[in-house]
Amino acid sequence: MPELRFRQRSVEVASQSNLLDALLAADVAVPYSCRAGSCHACLVRCVAGEPQDDRPEALDAQLRAEGWRLACQCRVIDDLQVEPFDPQHDAVGARVVGVDWPAPQVLRLRLEPDRPLRYRAGQHLLLWHGATLARPYSLASLPDAEPWLEFHIDCRGTGAFRNAARQLQVGDSLRLGELRGGALHYDPDWQVRPLWLLACGTGLAPLYGVLREALRQDHRGPIRLIHQAHDVTEHYLREPLQALASVYPNLQLEWLTTSEQAAFLADLRLVSRQTLVLACGSASSVEAFARRLFLIGVPRSQVLADIFLSRA
Repeated sequence: MPELRFRQRSVEVASQSNLLDALLAADVAVPYSCRAGSCHACLVRCVAGEPQDDRPEALDAQLRAEGWRLACQCRVIDDLQVEPFDPQHDAVGARVVGVDWPAPQVLRLRLEPDRPLRYRAGQHLLLWHGATLARPYSLASLPDAEPWLEFHIDCRGTGAFRNAARQLQVGDSLRLGELRGGALHYDPDWQVRPLWLLACGTGLAPLYGVLREALRQDHRGPIRLIHQAHDVTEHYLREPLQALASVYPNLQLEWLTTSEQAAFLADLRLVSRQTLVLACGSASSVEAFARRLFLIGVPRSQVLADIFLSRA
């Protein structure tokens, strides 16, 4: 049986064991979230031996060259020694400069990093609270326009990070892990094409950044932003979005609740086959939108989506 070594500990594990499961079974506190290779919370560095990596493309080539692997996507096949991601050493520090509640269950968090961070609208970051608690969140801020990094955290229900986030105050410290680029972005070549932004819940966060990037780059085609929320109190960016719509006549805003989704989708019609669609939110909501978009004739290549995965 292969030997798995972590810090000063050593355990024998069955060959082909999932690396994350093996570490958790040995009571090693490795953060994890999606188990799909998307969030990158379970990064570990291989210092001796090599696991079988089922999704090498999920990790940046430079990180792989440095020995980093996603534990959830690796299997132990031979003796292996790994080291954890250390947020105090491997992540960027950040100070909380803003905490408020624009909706009853939505926490708006603003962070000032210890050093400037280059990013694009639509990307997401891994937020570390302490040494073992990490979750990925999309950036809602606009690059080079705001001095802070802004995140919108859905605080419905319970969860370790949500519970910790509820207690954050101005002046507290967090750490910033890997910056990730999802499917959502704005391309200047899209300037005259119709653009639909479909946001479910706090899936509005990255699309708020993408929308403002599009307007900053003088997008001339029609923009249709649709926000689906659990109820009307959860349309948490309604006022700033309406302010933008009053300035940009090509921006159309629509609001619906979860109970209205089926009727809204049934009435959804395509005006132009040149329409580009960016969607973000829970898997069920984004998939419902995607099915309807396919039926009304939007080519799959023109639908870009980021799905918020629940912790497995």
